[in-house]
Amino acid sequence: MSADAAKFGSEETKPDLASQKIGLLSSHTEVAKAAEAMLRRRYAWADTDDADVLVALGGDGFMLQTLHAMLDAGTPKPVFGMNRGTVGFLMNEWRLDRLSERIAGAKAIRVAPLQMTATTDTGEVRRHAAINEVSLLRETRQTAKIEILVNGRVALPELACDGVLVATPAGSTAYNLSARGPILPLAAKMLALTPISPFRPRRWSGAILPDDTAVCFRILEAENRPVSAVADQVEVRDVVNVEVSLDRERSLTLLFDPEHALDERIAMEQFAT
Repeated sequence: MSADAAKFGSEETKPDLASQKIGLLSSHTEVAKAAEAMLRRRYAWADTDDADVLVALGGDGFMLQTLHAMLDAGTPKPVFGMNRGTVGFLMNEWRLDRLSERIAGAKAIRVAPLQMTATTDTGEVRRHAAINEVSLLRETRQTAKIEILVNGRVALPELACDGVLVATPAGSTAYNLSARGPILPLAAKMLALTPISPFRPRRWSGAILPDDTAVCFRILEAENRPVSAVADQVEVRDVVNVEVSLDRERSLTLLFDPEHALDERIAMEQFAT
């Protein structure tokens, strides 16, 4: 077990939930609420504001919502998710029993979010974090035309496409993979730059960049070919310039059962059929 995971307990010390100051959150679905009710009957919980660790019940969408809420509040806490949603790639298996032991022995996985700075056609500047990806998408039937700069240098003068995205390793198996982007191992310290339905240049399939790279997208013919920028679940419409870089100052910690941790799941996705 890593030193990071050891902060939350060990096989020798298995404190109960109350002494660990663990809070409980759930999505609003019927399945998640039913699981919350069972857990509240079984264990004593700390108030979420005072908790050192959070348990989140739901799917990947709720996990992202929980992580974003902590980023916005400036109070990141380790989160142990249990799947009461659909896919649950960011979640652990749902089990009612031995929860304190699972959290005490969990493997801690740290992820850093992307920071998106988007400027609209009216000059408004919007900043949002993205744990999975920042994606640019055409708003009309016409293809988008986008200039791509890498560390201030023009890398692609014009990409005609439905869109383009930058994905973290944690998000590389989500939208990025559906767009035929590469799967990035969690320890790779890389970002995926992936086109979405590229028209020109036809043979450009994207790039893998060091995670200290700053990527800038300039929208060409923005008036006639409007583009929106989406940071995970937040959309900014009619953008003309979007800057994306990794925000190392605001890392997040997810807790996983060691036998089914996120880094292993991402690696095994390369063998999925």
